Amino acid sequence: MAQRRDTPVSPGPRALLLESREVPLGGVRGMQVTRALPQRELPMVGAWCFLDRFGPQVTTMRVEPHPHIGLQTVTWPFEGEVRHRDAVDSDVVVRRGVLNLMTSGAGIAHSEYSVGDGPVPLDALQLWVALPESRRHGAPAFERHERLPEIALDAVAGEPGAAVVVLGELGAAASPATVHTPIVGAEVRIPAGSRVRVPLRPDWEHAIAGVFGEVDASTDAFETVSVGPQHLLYLGTDRAEIELTSETGGTVFLLGGEPFEDDIVMWWNFVGRTHEEIVDAREEWEASAPRFGHVVGHGAERIPAPPLPAVRLTARRRRV
Repeated sequence: MAQRRDTPVSPGPRALLLESREVPLGGVRGMQVTRALPQRELPMVGAWCFLDRFGPQVTTMRVEPHPHIGLQTVTWPFEGEVRHRDAVDSDVVVRRGVLNLMTSGAGIAHSEYSVGDGPVPLDALQLWVALPESRRHGAPAFERHERLPEIALDAVAGEPGAAVVVLGELGAAASPATVHTPIVGAEVRIPAGSRVRVPLRPDWEHAIAGVFGEVDASTDAFETVSVGPQHLLYLGTDRAEIELTSETGGTVFLLGGEPFEDDIVMWWNFVGRTHEEIVDAREEWEASAPRFGHVVGHGAERIPAPPLPAVRLTARRRRV
């Protein structure tokens, strides 16, 4: 039973600058990542519920088969190549400019290995989209898109900017990738010395995550907020556009969408609605149940589920 949101999004523009935090992924992964979402104050932006950046670093990625429920994974690389294999027989290499979108539905497992025999340069965003009630119990799926729409962004000063629409829609452009809620995910590039306008939907909430360089966001007529690679700037709702400036050139990732329909319970790699759903998914993974399938090209290797906390898992509540 879905838990309808009882902490609704407060309407109106915001300018909340949040710091990403370092998350050590030890063991077989052995990588340092920074996590911009979820935040204590802000668990979601639209249906976006998770944003990690691994890199830039030189490392060997070996993420053995592990499970997901209730979400889509969006992998968006900047440098390096990663081999993705999953339980619906996908075996592909993730590289710059190519979107790999995995939909877990009720359950799927996958693995991720960097390409090469030793440490290699890696840098990418890994994002999750919470699935709505109408899709989260369905079958798993995987899709790959090598051609994504790119739109020009009007310049207030300097050269026009550009945005690659990775997921959902921005302005008049729409990604070919399958979505189940009104959403946008886009890589936005601002040339050095330029000031550009990014169109937004006023009825959606938005945020921008810093990727490269320093970018100044004009959040109102009097305030400018500097967004670096360690920042997530939550913009709230009721904005028709945002103006971005960068003296040396910069890149951000735009997140947005219609405020999500439900409160979610998120633990480990699972997005559900109740404590009991998470417990059931964990038990089925540990029992090697058919629910998650078998990752193509793998044997018995897998990542075991961590112990559950000693408290009941509850929905993440926003504080803004």
